[in-house]
Amino acid sequence: MRISVAMCTFNGDRFLPEQLTSIAAQKRLPDELIVCDDGSSDHSLQLVEEFARRVPFPVHLTVNECTLGSTRNFQKAISLCACDVVALADQDDVWYPHKLAHLEQVFLTSPAVVAAFSDADVIDCDSQRIKLRLWQAFAFGSREQRRFAAGQGVRVLIKHPVVTGATLAFRRPWIDILMPIPESDVHDRWISFLLAACGPFARVKEPLMQYRRHTNQQIGLSTTTLPERLARAYYTKRSLYQDEIERFRQLHARLAHYQQCLPNAGGAMAEIERKISHLEHRIQLQQQTFSRVPKVIREIFNHGYWRYAAGWESVAKDLFLYNR
Repeated sequence: MRISVAMCTFNGDRFLPEQLTSIAAQKRLPDELIVCDDGSSDHSLQLVEEFARRVPFPVHLTVNECTLGSTRNFQKAISLCACDVVALADQDDVWYPHKLAHLEQVFLTSPAVVAAFSDADVIDCDSQRIKLRLWQAFAFGSREQRRFAAGQGVRVLIKHPVVTGATLAFRRPWIDILMPIPESDVHDRWISFLLAACGPFARVKEPLMQYRRHTNQQIGLSTTTLPERLARAYYTKRSLYQDEIERFRQLHARLAHYQQCLPNAGGAMAEIERKISHLEHRIQLQQQTFSRVPKVIREIFNHGYWRYAAGWESVAKDLFLYNR
């Protein structure tokens, strides 16, 4: 088995050296490192070039002629990978020395597994540990972990994203189904859902890396306290639900296109249709006042809030928290 690492860089020279050092310190080295730079104006390119001269594996650096943005840049990096397994890497994290060895063992032990992801410890901008795990921040609890283990990853991801690209590795033959990624979507959210519909998706409970939380990252961790989540819910506009509906319609179309070669596509498409129905129901509620109460109650009994949203928190939002 050969492993490619796909990394995207953009003005990341503050944290990049620590991440590159952790990749070079892997007990199982990558067979290649693909780096796509999105037009950095700092020392990122120099750091990668110097790194390439001193490591025993090939490092292929590509500099984009124009800024692509995170999603399209990762799409480009993934498309340039040539090995059996592709592991994604952010420029600002830190890998534990056994990360690639552990992921490789998952794929070797279970040939049917199409992808794997792990938990991570969270660190701050000074590389100090925060008393928080990545899965904890995503509210990815033991019940949903068991669902993933039982092959029900789609049922988890239809509700909320729990797979961070920085922890993700997948078999390269699935790239044709994953690409292209819609520019409006986030690469790891799109990739993880489609992979869950393709076959067994392994989760590694052990943290295999340190995920860095800092103010300059494009997409940070979700809010973790109840007051924070309620405040976020209060300011959720109808456009967010409309964007979600469009995203799931795009996923549905991609699965329909490959339905003949994906045994699980039909079930995933049915889940998407029910998710869209739930989101449309919530959009309609925003235009109503007291008449929405019986409709919320009906959706409670249908378990829609628990299957496709955040349970009682979403119920409270639909009953009490609309401000627009």
